[in-house]
Amino acid sequence: MIDQIRSGYFTEEDSAEVVTSRNSAAKDERLKQVMDSVTRHLHAVVKEVEPTQDEWMQAIKFLTETGHKCDDWRQEFILLSDVLGVSMLVDAINNRKTGGATETTVLGPFHSEDSPNMEMGSNICLDGKGEPLVVHGVVKTVDGLPIENARLDVWQANDEGFYDMQQKGIQPEFNLRGVFQTEDTGDYWFSGVKPKYYGIPDDGPVGAMLDKLGRDPNRPAHLHFIVTADGFEDITTHIFVPDDPYIHSDAVFGVKESLLADFIKVDDPARASELNVGNPFWEVTFDFTMAPKR
Repeated sequence: MIDQIRSGYFTEEDSAEVVTSRNSAAKDERLKQVMDSVTRHLHAVVKEVEPTQDEWMQAIKFLTETGHKCDDWRQEFILLSDVLGVSMLVDAINNRKTGGATETTVLGPFHSEDSPNMEMGSNICLDGKGEPLVVHGVVKTVDGLPIENARLDVWQANDEGFYDMQQKGIQPEFNLRGVFQTEDTGDYWFSGVKPKYYGIPDDGPVGAMLDKLGRDPNRPAHLHFIVTADGFEDITTHIFVPDDPYIHSDAVFGVKESLLADFIKVDDPARASELNVGNPFWEVTFDFTMAPKR
């Protein structure tokens, strides 16, 4: 078999080894490592599945259509990575946290680098639509000490399940987005609206694939956070509404048990007035725990 591989003659039995042997003069060792692994696993899949010529062309057509669906506003390959659980796996590998630190999850495609800085306690809902929500908590170290001047970049979909950039001209720019900094006690709080579940874009090849697999395209209701502080590992995460109908079938596998938060309905006109929100309102408390930089 070794002589066969060295000869470079392709056989079904030695296919992966013959192909990877051609990479011996690679100029980038990491690329060689990655492509050798990809080649071995891809050939193993083909040998297990034994696709017909027509099925293999259908696979190539699917990837071609996925590429054609990508533009400045839509990245179908990221969506494919998401629904196959690869995005979450890469996130998990790259965010192995110190014990006790808040778990991470996927960034998602709707983050904005230009969200406005806001005063603590501000309302990020600019159009006044939806059920009022008050969010508060503490940013702290794994030892329980408060972190002052931690930065919380927050964004969410509206109560119809759309982000502002999905509804340009309908929602105000930067609706339901804001950046806050914690006080010396590590506390943060702001108001928004109770989020709602929404469907990932399913009008492309990835959506068609999910439909054929009998999979639901919905994401459970959640709020996005990126929490950063000098000397600490960044946290990119969500907090989820635990009784959402799609909490156990998130299309992109982003839900982690530790990220479920209690959303409590409050009917208290005096407190609502104090918080400058409508009554009744929803309230959620969630603390973020940050690990020191490695």
